Amino acid sequence: MCSNHSAYWIHAIFQETLMGSHWNQCVQALPLWCDNPSVINHHMFKGYKGGNKRRRSNEFLAGYDFLDTSKRHFHVYVWYNSSFSRDNGHHSMTVLRVARLVNMASTAYLNLFGGQNVEMRLEYLKEMPKAATPMRLDLTTLLDALFFTWTVQLLLPVILTYLVYEKEQRLRLMMKMHGLKDAPYWLISYAYFLSLSTAYMFFFMISGFAIGLDIFRLNSYSIQSLFYFICLNLQIVLAFLLASFFSSVKIATVIGYIYVFGSSLLGEALLKIFIEDATFPRMWLVIMELVPGFSLYRGVYELSEYAAAGRNMGKPGMRWADLNDPVNGMKDAFILMSTEWIILLLVAFLLDHRPEWQPLFLFGFLSTKHSSPSEKPNKLKRGSRKVHVDMTKPDVFLERKLVKRLLKDMDMKNMIICHNLKKVYPGKNGNPDKHAVRGLSLALRKGQCFGMLGPNGAGKTSFINMMIGLLKPTYGTAYIHGMDLRTDMNEIYANIGVCPQHDLLWETLTGREHLMFYGRMKNLTGAALTQAVEDSLKSVNLFHSGFGDKSVSKYSGGMKRRLSVAIALIGNPKVVYMDEPSTGLDSRSRNDLWSIIKRAKKDCAIILTTHSMEEAEELCDRIGIFINGNFHCIGTPKELKARYGGTRILTITTAPEHEAAAERLLVSHLSPGCATRIYGVSGTQKFLLPRQEVALGRVFGAVEAARRSFPVLGWGVADATLEDVFVRVAKEARAFDVLS
Repeated sequence: MCSNHSAYWIHAIFQETLMGSHWNQCVQALPLWCDNPSVINHHMFKGYKGGNKRRRSNEFLAGYDFLDTSKRHFHVYVWYNSSFSRDNGHHSMTVLRVARLVNMASTAYLNLFGGQNVEMRLEYLKEMPKAATPMRLDLTTLLDALFFTWTVQLLLPVILTYLVYEKEQRLRLMMKMHGLKDAPYWLISYAYFLSLSTAYMFFFMISGFAIGLDIFRLNSYSIQSLFYFICLNLQIVLAFLLASFFSSVKIATVIGYIYVFGSSLLGEALLKIFIEDATFPRMWLVIMELVPGFSLYRGVYELSEYAAAGRNMGKPGMRWADLNDPVNGMKDAFILMSTEWIILLLVAFLLDHRPEWQPLFLFGFLSTKHSSPSEKPNKLKRGSRKVHVDMTKPDVFLERKLVKRLLKDMDMKNMIICHNLKKVYPGKNGNPDKHAVRGLSLALRKGQCFGMLGPNGAGKTSFINMMIGLLKPTYGTAYIHGMDLRTDMNEIYANIGVCPQHDLLWETLTGREHLMFYGRMKNLTGAALTQAVEDSLKSVNLFHSGFGDKSVSKYSGGMKRRLSVAIALIGNPKVVYMDEPSTGLDSRSRNDLWSIIKRAKKDCAIILTTHSMEEAEELCDRIGIFINGNFHCIGTPKELKARYGGTRILTITTAPEHEAAAERLLVSHLSPGCATRIYGVSGTQKFLLPRQEVALGRVFGAVEAARRSFPVLGWGVADATLEDVFVRVAKEARAFDVLS
C-alpha cells in the first residue's frame, strides 16, 4: 500500500555540471498467480527490454514463491532480474537491492501471522563509504587479461625457433665437435634467453607504468616482479622441453604460436568462467592451471581484478597480505609455476642429453633389454666349433706392430696413435650387435695427411666420432698429442679441429664472428684471438674486400667451404679431421681449397675422409682403404697402385653385334690367362691385363687384328688408377672378411 506523501521530486547533479530533476512516485503492485517457477521466470524476463522483440520495458520488481511457507516455517523463493547488472556498459557489476526484496517478504509474513505492528528487518553488510573518485577510462579495462597473457608469452615461439634452428642446421653438433658440452651450452643459452626476456618484460612494465595502466601502477611491484620472473623462467624451460620434440623450424614456429594464442584464448573463454564461478571446485582449477599458459592467465587475471577493484575503491591493488585471501589464486599460481619450473627443467635437460628418453620412445626403451657385448654370454651350439684365423694383410699388420712398439717405448711424438680401437652398437629387438669399428690401429706423425677411403656404412663416421669425443670407444683407446682419448678429452678439444662434410654455419653471423666464437672455444682471448682471426681470414682468402665482415648468407658455396676449413684450423690445432672438404665445389674453388690444406698440414696431422680418388691422391701422404670396420690396406698412393694395380685396362668400343667377336679375338691374341673381361655394356668392353705378362706391342697387334675383322669405334689402354685399386680391394674384402 502506498502511504501519503509517497511521491516527490528529487534534484540531482549529472556529470558534475548538468542539473536535473526526477519524479519519484509510489505505485500500487497487484499480485499475479503463476502455476510454476518457470512461468515466473518467463514473465520476469519478458518484461526486461532485452527479453522481448520490441525492446520495451515492462519490469516486474520481483517474484515470490510462498508455496512451502506455513505458520511454523518461513520458506520463500525470490526471483529478480539481474540481466541489466551485467549489461550496463561498466566493468564492475551494478549492485542490486536484493535486501529490500527479502525484507518485503519477511515483513509480509510477519504481518500476516503476527499483526500489522510486527516487524523484523534483516540486516546486511555493506561496504564503507569511500571518497569520490573521478571517472576515467583505463586501458587495462579494455585490454583485459587476454592481451597481457599474449604479450608475456610472445617470446616463447622466438626462443623455440632459435633452439630448433640450431638443431635443424646441426649447429649444436658442430659446437659439440669443437668441445662445447651440454651443461655449458644450456647455461649460456639459458642466461642469454633470460636476459633477453627480462629486458623485454622490463620495457613492457615501464611502458605500461608510463602510460598509467593500473595493472602495473596499483599492484605491488615486488609481487609483479616475482610473478613475471617465474613466468619467464618457466617459459624458457618450456621452450627447451618442446625443442626436444621438433627438428623442423617451420613446424616448431607454428606450434609455438598456436600454443601462445590457443592457451590465452582458452583461458579467456573457459578458465575465466570457472574462476568466477564460486561453485566450481578449486581443485579442478589447480589441475587446469598445470598448463603453464593457464597459470599465467590466472596470475594476470588476479592482478587485473585487484587493480580494477583498487581503482574503483580508491585504494591500492594487490599486496602480499592479499595472497591469504581464500579467493585469491595468485598464491596457487606461484606454487604451480615454481614447481613446474624446477621439474620441467630437469626433464628437458634429460631429454636433451638422452634423446632416447623421449616419452614417445620411453615405453620401448624400458621394455627392450639392452646389453653391451661384454654382458652377453657366449652361446655355442653343442658339437660345433668355430676357429678364428687371423688373415690380416701385411701392411695392416705392420701398422699394428708399429703402434704397439710406440706404446711400449712411450713414444708420444706422433700426433695420433690409435690402439685396437673398437666400436660396437648393441643389438636391439633381437638383432645382432653392429661392429662399426673392428680393432683399428693407426699412427700418424706431424705433417702427414692420412686419407680414409671406404664405401658408405664402412665405419668411417663412427671412427671420427670416437676421435672427436661424440662416441665412447667400446674397447681400445687413442692418444692425441700424448693425451688419452678416454680421460683427457677436455684437453684434447683445444688441440683438434673439425671440418664436417656440410657447412654448419649461422646464416646471420659474419665469417669473423664465427671465427671469434670458435676461437674462444680454443681458449684464445684478447689480442691473441684477434690476431688468430685475422690470420685465418687471410689464409682462406676471406680477408680482402671485406668478405670476413659480411653475413654468411651472402657467401658463395666455395666461400662457405673455405670458412669451414678456417674454423677447423683456427688456434693451430695439432690434429684436424676433415670429412670430404671439397664436396660440391667447382674445379677452381677445389684447387684453392687443396692449396690451403697443403699449407696447413705442415704444422699438424690431418685425417681426411673422401670419396674422391683425385682428392685423396692430391692431398694424402698415406691412404687406408676402410671396409666393414677394418683397414684392408695402408700405404702411399703409389705403393697401393703398384701393389694392387699392377695391371692395365684395355677399353674397346664396337657395335653391339660385334661384342662377342671382339672378346674372342682379343682373348685369343692375348691368351686366355692374360686378358680378363671386367666390364661390358652396349658394345663397350674393358679387359684387365697383367702389366708384366702383356706387352703393349701385343695389345696393338690384337687391336689391329680386330679392325680387320669388324669396325672398331674406339679403343684405349691405361694404367690402373687409384679408383681401380679401391674397386679391386672392395671386392676382395668381401671374401676376406668371411675367411677372417
